[in-house]
Amino acid sequence: MSTANQLALPTMGCGTWAWGNRLLWDYDPRMDDQLHAVFDLCVAYGVTLFDTGDSYGTGRLKGRSEELLGQFANTYRGSNADRICIATKLAAYPWRLTRSSMASACEGSARRLGRKVDLVQMHWSTANYAPWQEWALLDGLADLYDRGEVKAVGLSNYGPKRLQKVYQRFRDRGVPIATLQVQYSLLSTYPVSELNVKEICDELGIQLIAYSPLALGLLTGKYSANGPYPKGLRGFLCKQLFPAIDPLLDCLRAIARSRQKTMAQVALNWCIGKGAIPIPGAKTLEQAKQNIGALGWQLDAGEMAELDRVSESLDKQMVQNIFQTR
Repeated sequence: MSTANQLALPTMGCGTWAWGNRLLWDYDPRMDDQLHAVFDLCVAYGVTLFDTGDSYGTGRLKGRSEELLGQFANTYRGSNADRICIATKLAAYPWRLTRSSMASACEGSARRLGRKVDLVQMHWSTANYAPWQEWALLDGLADLYDRGEVKAVGLSNYGPKRLQKVYQRFRDRGVPIATLQVQYSLLSTYPVSELNVKEICDELGIQLIAYSPLALGLLTGKYSANGPYPKGLRGFLCKQLFPAIDPLLDCLRAIARSRQKTMAQVALNWCIGKGAIPIPGAKTLEQAKQNIGALGWQLDAGEMAELDRVSESLDKQMVQNIFQTR
């Protein structure tokens, strides 16, 4: 385990974007018992970081992910209960313009969780479209740490230039940045390979968190150029990326076979080998078990290099988050 300030972070976490999202992930409240079982299994196996956001959910279900996490965390009595870390991201909505708006947002998250937020993160930077809005929100984020309302503060979708500016401002206030979360996988290497965020994070003592480490399921082997594809945005991505990503899937499949692992486990282990904490999602016990199978072993240098080589040779990669800054 690595320690960031007052935060004990595990080798891998669990992303909960799908918990409440009907639009992209077909959430249904009848899934809640299964999601509860997923939570319990993850914590029991040391996957104790759960990442959410105050915007997670669809329509009237906005905030549903936080509500479910609160219910599950507050009733859990098994092993590793004292290590549970709930990380939420506060959205930079256009109507959030003041320091106090972040305090109100965090209060709303804590209310839905039924407990304090452990790690509060800025969901995205407004630097690409409304840079004048951002500093007040960041100052409000730092205020939460100063007042002891959260254990730690993190950022999401920040590139190195913006990250260093925020780091300097927070350092002057005595507020450490614990984590930086970026889209990072074998199909989305841009933040690390081109922006060098991992090097900057290492220099500044910030832990890198990798969201979408399985590229919305494309690295699991579940989908192929022949289809069928999932509905909506993920189906659109499949159509855009297949068959260009077949060489990477073939490489993952070969390593998985030799290791007696799944393709998803190899993709997650690659993230871990890169020094990031992957936060794959899980809606079922089977998915949670598969994710947990990425722990307790390590790809060797040759396997890592081969995956890097094939990933870098691809003509196409995942589309980048529009809010990712440089």
